Amino acid sequence: MNFWRKMKRSDWVFPTVLLSLYGFFANCRPAEPFLTPYLVGPKNISEEVVTNYLFPIWTYSYLAVLCPVLLLTDLLRYKPLIVIQGLFLVTNYILLCFATSLIALTYLQFNFAMVTSTEVAYFSYIYSVIPPERYQRATGYVRSAMLTGYTFGATLGQLLISLADTSYFHVNAITLGIMSVAFCISLALPMPQQGMFFKKVEVSMDPLNEVTDAFGGETDLGKQATGACCDWGNIKTSGKQMWESLKESYSSRRLVQWSLWWALATAGYGQVFNYVQLMWDHIEPSSTSSVYNGGVEALCTLVGAAAAFSVGYIRVQWGVWGELTLGVFSAVGAGCVFLMGLTNNIWLCYAGYAIFKASYMFLITVTMFQIAVNLSMECYALTFGINTFVALTLQTILTVIVVDNSALGLDIATQFLVYGGYYSTISVLFLLQGLYTVCKHCRRSAEESNTDRPASALEDKYGSDLAPQSPPNIKEQSAF
Repeated sequence: MNFWRKMKRSDWVFPTVLLSLYGFFANCRPAEPFLTPYLVGPKNISEEVVTNYLFPIWTYSYLAVLCPVLLLTDLLRYKPLIVIQGLFLVTNYILLCFATSLIALTYLQFNFAMVTSTEVAYFSYIYSVIPPERYQRATGYVRSAMLTGYTFGATLGQLLISLADTSYFHVNAITLGIMSVAFCISLALPMPQQGMFFKKVEVSMDPLNEVTDAFGGETDLGKQATGACCDWGNIKTSGKQMWESLKESYSSRRLVQWSLWWALATAGYGQVFNYVQLMWDHIEPSSTSSVYNGGVEALCTLVGAAAAFSVGYIRVQWGVWGELTLGVFSAVGAGCVFLMGLTNNIWLCYAGYAIFKASYMFLITVTMFQIAVNLSMECYALTFGINTFVALTLQTILTVIVVDNSALGLDIATQFLVYGGYYSTISVLFLLQGLYTVCKHCRRSAEESNTDRPASALEDKYGSDLAPQSPPNIKEQSAF
């Protein structure tokens, strides 16, 4: 009890521990890697309906609710959105367990869109309740908890299905229980005093107190003033602050390039991640073969985490080599997606997905780091939301053209060939830009070396005091 009280008195430990616990349980979903086998198996929905009808609804719903959620997240001060996410996680698995009609499963996609759209509140909450000097440690704990929860959930799901011979329904029921724990934890999170942009308005109560004392009671005006947290002036000021943060976020060419890769690559990654289970089921149908989706997802997460963790120990001049790195690893990702679309060997498909996910997690970690270290936390949160929105818009366009029955409605194997071509385009774009940046840097370095050389020769001949001074080296100013 003493430890618990001491933790609650801390300015950062208590909210960090609670948010980490919530992140662990909310991402511990044993049933998630087996969603497609569950829908095409016990739920008796055809692969075509799942591919070309159900899954696109999630993308459209996600795009529709993301903008309102982004605005409400800061205005409502984060916690209500996290509680809503926990509630929708519970209803998500209630529907998966008990819904049988196609209409109910259609609503399920909107329900899950609410879960994914409120993730921005989870990522931003910690920065509104702890001191800035604790940001780095708290972020590490929270992200580690999420990753651990996802890995544990995928592993547990695989063990339940492969070793305990548990049915898909019971795995979903177990997941429902875990989501209920996450929802209860979300209720215990402390409420932030204010958002990053919408600040709490302090209203002076001295005149009102005098009126109250004179009449011996509390006036209605006093009640209104006490409950005021924002007014039109505050909203206008907050909007101006958001606009200034937006200009700061995209004022640098290099920041724009990192954000461009973030949006383009995340759109392609989202499509591969959403439909890879259908690809696996297409190569080896779950009705006739053993399913190792959970084990593969757990392994991929660990490999991706190791790749992301390695970023902190790599010493690279990212301002020079960053674009080329994005192009090279995007080419690796494109090759892996082509492999998944062309192979009939499930193990090659698993391996391609693992390498693809690891390369993406490595690059997105570099990208987030390069953006975050050069921006204030308010700007970073806004940039995160805008980049996510742009990525989702691109993903929606891909879904409309490639997946939806109203357009091409391609089969799953052809879809992956299209996604491979999409990633190849990203790779070529950044390889060309990266080669140009490297050549420009090498040429400038050579010019600076040539400029320094005559001065050194004169110093050898006449001495440093008599030699004319060479102009100072003018290095390229880089945000990184």
